[in-house]
Amino acid sequence: MTAIDLNADLGEGFGRWRLTDDEELLSVVTSANVACGFHAGDAATMRRVCELAAARGVTIGAQVSYRDLAGFGRRAMDVPPAELAAEVAYQIGALEVFARAAGARVAYVKPHGALYNRVVHDEEQAGAVVDGVLLAGGSLPVLGLPGSRLLELAAKAGLPAVTEAFADRAYTDEGTLVPRGREGAVVTDPEAVVERSVSLARSGTVVAHSGAQIDVRARSLCLHGDTPGAVELARRVRRRLEEAGVRVEAFA
Repeated sequence: MTAIDLNADLGEGFGRWRLTDDEELLSVVTSANVACGFHAGDAATMRRVCELAAARGVTIGAQVSYRDLAGFGRRAMDVPPAELAAEVAYQIGALEVFARAAGARVAYVKPHGALYNRVVHDEEQAGAVVDGVLLAGGSLPVLGLPGSRLLELAAKAGLPAVTEAFADRAYTDEGTLVPRGREGAVVTDPEAVVERSVSLARSGTVVAHSGAQIDVRARSLCLHGDTPGAVELARRVRRRLEEAGVRVEAFA
């Protein structure tokens, strides 16, 4: 039976502001990418999400970002490699405190936003993220786009490289994500998202922005929690996957 992990970006709040419905999404997903304070999230939020995830058996991952709280981590930045590596390790370490307090652990690392897109092609920044993961200790899996420099360098460093796909994001013919600023970059039709999820899980294919069918082989499928109706859409995706004979389980 085909197996796939469902992950979502959670803990994306700060103080009294909350973007994602963490409680409800944690009843659907199998892995939680928890914001570590650089693009969203604060100490209380990280603690709360880790406790909820641990109680529901959801795997906890550190979602690391450029230091860009005002821009939600989606603005392009140039950070010296040594500084970026230290900041990645810092974020992982911060989340690990709360994961362990909840009786769990940080089980993987995933970059967020501008950093995620940058490390697809930028070897220097990708290497800095890998160095940060190594600096944090252990051999944490790294979640990223298939064919990215990040996953290539992670594998070379002895870290498990886990491929990820997006059912609600448009793809280029090269298998990269269409930039959010372009029209059609986000797939908004719920039924299309559901059907794309099943196609990605069962056949490893998706229709690109151009209309061409491309290969996107992934072990994990990201469900964005900041889109309207995110919880109900996530439930529909999981239900349809299970009806299609796909086993939904965490990769770590």
